[in-house]
Amino acid sequence: MIAASLLAGSERRAWPFLAIILTLGIAIPLLHLVLPPTSPLYVSSYIVALIGKYLCYALLALAVDLVWGYCGILSLGHGAFFALGGYAMGMYLMRQIGSRGVYGNAELPDFMVFLNWQELPWYWYGFDRFWFAALMVVVVPGTLAFLVGWFAFRSRVTGVYLSIITQAVTFALMLAFFRNDMGFGGNNGMTDFKDILGFNVQAGGTRAALFFASAAMLALGFLVAHAVVNSRLGKVLVAVRDAESRARFLGYRVENYKLFVFVLSACMAGIAGALYVPQVGIINPSEFAPANSIEVVIWVAVGGRGTLIGPAIGAVLVNFAKSYLTGAIPEAWLFALGGLFIAVTLFLPRGIVGTIAALPLRRRVIAKPIEPGAAATARAAE
Repeated sequence: MIAASLLAGSERRAWPFLAIILTLGIAIPLLHLVLPPTSPLYVSSYIVALIGKYLCYALLALAVDLVWGYCGILSLGHGAFFALGGYAMGMYLMRQIGSRGVYGNAELPDFMVFLNWQELPWYWYGFDRFWFAALMVVVVPGTLAFLVGWFAFRSRVTGVYLSIITQAVTFALMLAFFRNDMGFGGNNGMTDFKDILGFNVQAGGTRAALFFASAAMLALGFLVAHAVVNSRLGKVLVAVRDAESRARFLGYRVENYKLFVFVLSACMAGIAGALYVPQVGIINPSEFAPANSIEVVIWVAVGGRGTLIGPAIGAVLVNFAKSYLTGAIPEAWLFALGGLFIAVTLFLPRGIVGTIAALPLRRRVIAKPIEPGAAATARAAE
């Protein structure tokens, strides 16, 4: 009963949430481009980039919530999908530098020239075209998720074992991308980007456009996730989450449902990574760090898993606190993050949005006493 009411509440909150995201996506770029820097309402390029980064994190958290909150798959490897999407965009941005690099080589990125590479590796072909890079942003993370999910779900790997597998894949990719002979910049990664679609990455108009694109993709990702979880497919996913063996007994091919939502979630994470890179100006193997994937899970838990809106809010709130605390008391940030996760687990198990949404229902239950014969049914529904 409570779960059904929370779903109904998320339906009512969907359109206001979308309106807020799109309003921010339009208002903040306008405040940055139209108003003079002396205006009290002027938004600096630093704030535009910072909030744009938060929007990318919100899309990543939404992707994790889709698999964890609605299908029960606790993935500790979504940082890998995020980083792969970022690297795909980074490769495109590096090819756009051309002869303006430090070494003036129009074909090879600077780090390849420095390492005495003689020719461009085959897997870099096509990344001089935006459409190809945009395709790889979803194809590469989606393919990796398909391969991992295919073997894991068909082997009926679940629970903590699946979480360990996803984290092991992320750690392996981090070690691989740290190697200079991989052709992805080694531990320094890729940076010094110049242009995107012919526009200067550092220009105010480009930053505003990237901000709007981040807000638009967050809104689109929310609409896709909302459509999935409110469809018959979404009801099967929730059934798989709550009672996988029963869903399998009823004839559902559980592994196919899991695989679909896992691949969809990975593609969303890749898009978030692709939008993140031109706004922060760098991509390196540290984005694969397992700690990053764990941090995303904390965002989802804080906001409220299984709510769609909650993870996006949790991502923004936690990263805002991180930005503040790493400047004020940098040595205490990790302790604050751990304490936040413990506090949420103990006192707000449904997260911020889930707890707030459950309050009216609890008031109605208290106001209307349950008949003795229906007490067991009500407890089971909860």
